[in-house]
Amino acid sequence: MSAVDHVGIASESIDSAMDFWKILGFRPSQTHVNNEQGVRIKMLESPGSTTRIELLEPLGPDTPVGRFISSRGAGIQQLAIRVDDIEGSIAQLVESGVRMVDESPTNGTDGSRIAFVHPSSAGGVLVELVERVD
Repeated sequence: MSAVDHVGIASESIDSAMDFWKILGFRPSQTHVNNEQGVRIKMLESPGSTTRIELLEPLGPDTPVGRFISSRGAGIQQLAIRVDDIEGSIAQLVESGVRMVDESPTNGTDGSRIAFVHPSSAGGVLVELVERVD
Protein backbone atom coordinates (compact mmCIF):
# COMPACT_ATOMS: atom_id res chain seq x y z
CA MET A 1 0.00 0.00 0.00
CA SER A 2 1.23 3.47 -0.86
CA ALA A 3 -0.14 6.66 0.67
CA VAL A 4 1.08 10.16 1.37
CA ASP A 5 2.92 9.96 4.69
CA HIS A 6 3.72 13.66 5.07
CA VAL A 7 4.76 16.85 3.32
CA GLY A 8 8.23 18.11 4.26
CA ILE A 9 8.65 21.88 4.54
CA ALA A 10 12.10 23.45 4.77
CA SER A 11 12.26 26.37 7.18
CA GLU A 12 14.91 28.58 8.69
CA SER A 13 13.37 27.94 12.13
CA ILE A 14 10.90 25.16 12.91
CA ASP A 15 9.81 27.05 16.03
CA SER A 16 8.77 30.10 13.99
CA ALA A 17 7.25 28.04 11.17
CA MET A 18 5.21 25.99 13.64
CA ASP A 19 3.15 29.02 14.73
CA PHE A 20 1.23 29.17 11.43
CA TRP A 21 0.39 25.46 11.40
CA LYS A 22 -0.80 25.56 15.02
CA ILE A 23 -3.38 28.21 14.04
CA LEU A 24 -4.77 25.67 11.54
CA GLY A 25 -5.07 23.03 14.27
CA PHE A 26 -1.91 21.00 13.71
CA ARG A 27 -0.35 19.72 16.93
CA PRO A 28 3.42 19.39 17.34
CA SER A 29 5.00 16.16 18.46
CA GLN A 30 8.58 15.61 19.60
CA THR A 31 11.53 17.30 17.97
CA HIS A 32 14.06 14.93 16.42
CA VAL A 33 17.58 15.51 15.14
CA ASN A 34 18.79 13.42 12.22
CA ASN A 35 22.54 14.03 12.10
CA GLU A 36 22.89 11.77 9.05
CA GLN A 37 20.62 14.13 7.09
CA GLY A 38 21.84 17.27 8.92
CA VAL A 39 18.38 18.35 9.98
CA ARG A 40 16.22 19.14 13.01
CA ILE A 41 12.67 17.84 12.54
CA LYS A 42 9.31 18.66 14.10
CA MET A 43 6.37 16.54 12.99
CA LEU A 44 2.96 18.20 13.16
CA GLU A 45 -0.18 16.08 13.24
CA SER A 46 -3.78 16.91 12.48
CA PRO A 47 -6.10 15.57 15.19
CA GLY A 48 -8.47 12.89 13.89
CA SER A 49 -6.54 12.55 10.64
CA THR A 50 -3.43 10.85 9.31
CA THR A 51 -2.34 14.12 7.66
CA ARG A 52 1.12 15.18 8.84
CA ILE A 53 3.47 18.04 8.09
CA GLU A 54 7.19 17.72 8.73
CA LEU A 55 9.03 20.95 9.47
CA LEU A 56 12.73 20.75 8.62
CA GLU A 57 15.43 23.06 9.95
CA PRO A 58 18.98 22.64 8.67
CA LEU A 59 21.76 22.01 11.18
CA GLY A 60 24.05 24.00 8.91
CA PRO A 61 24.26 25.63 5.47
CA ASP A 62 26.09 22.66 3.87
CA THR A 63 23.31 20.12 4.49
CA PRO A 64 20.64 19.05 1.99
CA VAL A 65 17.97 21.26 3.59
CA GLY A 66 20.48 24.10 4.11
CA ARG A 67 21.38 24.01 0.40
CA PHE A 68 17.70 23.80 -0.54
CA ILE A 69 16.91 26.97 1.45
CA SER A 70 19.98 28.73 0.00
CA SER A 71 18.93 28.06 -3.58
CA ARG A 72 15.12 28.05 -3.37
CA GLY A 73 14.16 29.59 -0.05
CA ALA A 74 11.87 28.10 2.55
CA GLY A 75 8.99 25.99 1.29
CA ILE A 76 7.92 22.49 0.32
CA GLN A 77 11.09 20.41 0.13
CA GLN A 78 9.71 16.90 -0.36
CA LEU A 79 6.63 14.73 -0.61
CA ALA A 80 6.88 11.57 1.48
CA ILE A 81 5.13 8.41 0.35
CA ARG A 82 4.56 5.55 2.79
CA VAL A 83 5.44 2.11 1.49
CA ASP A 84 5.13 -1.31 3.12
CA ASP A 85 8.39 -2.74 1.73
CA ILE A 86 11.04 -0.11 1.09
CA GLU A 87 13.61 -2.50 -0.40
CA GLY A 88 10.98 -3.91 -2.77
CA SER A 89 9.84 -0.41 -3.72
CA ILE A 90 13.42 0.71 -4.42
CA ALA A 91 14.08 -2.41 -6.51
CA GLN A 92 10.89 -1.89 -8.52
CA LEU A 93 11.72 1.78 -9.14
CA VAL A 94 15.32 1.06 -10.17
CA GLU A 95 14.16 -1.76 -12.44
CA SER A 96 11.75 0.71 -14.07
CA GLY A 97 14.63 3.12 -14.78
CA VAL A 98 13.88 5.58 -11.97
CA ARG A 99 16.90 7.50 -10.71
CA MET A 100 17.35 7.19 -6.94
CA VAL A 101 19.26 9.43 -4.55
CA ASP A 102 19.43 6.43 -2.18
CA GLU A 103 19.45 2.86 -3.44
CA SER A 104 19.55 1.58 0.15
CA PRO A 105 17.32 2.76 2.99
CA THR A 106 18.69 4.97 5.77
CA ASN A 107 17.31 5.74 9.21
CA GLY A 108 14.45 8.23 9.50
CA THR A 109 12.51 9.47 12.52
CA ASP A 110 10.65 7.24 14.96
CA GLY A 111 12.40 4.10 13.74
CA SER A 112 11.28 4.58 10.14
CA ARG A 113 13.46 3.73 7.16
CA ILE A 114 13.70 6.19 4.28
CA ALA A 115 15.10 6.56 0.77
CA PHE A 116 14.85 9.42 -1.70
CA VAL A 117 13.85 9.37 -5.37
CA HIS A 118 15.74 11.91 -7.49
CA PRO A 119 13.55 14.83 -8.60
CA SER A 120 14.55 14.25 -12.23
CA SER A 121 12.53 11.02 -12.20
CA ALA A 122 9.51 12.44 -10.37
CA GLY A 123 8.52 15.53 -12.32
CA GLY A 124 10.85 17.83 -10.37
CA VAL A 125 9.60 16.67 -6.95
CA LEU A 126 11.93 15.17 -4.35
CA VAL A 127 10.05 12.06 -3.22
CA GLU A 128 10.87 10.40 0.07
CA LEU A 129 9.89 6.75 0.49
CA VAL A 130 9.01 5.96 4.11
CA GLU A 131 8.64 2.53 5.68
CA ARG A 132 7.20 3.17 9.14
CA VAL A 133 7.26 0.95 12.16
CA ASP A 134 3.80 1.20 13.71
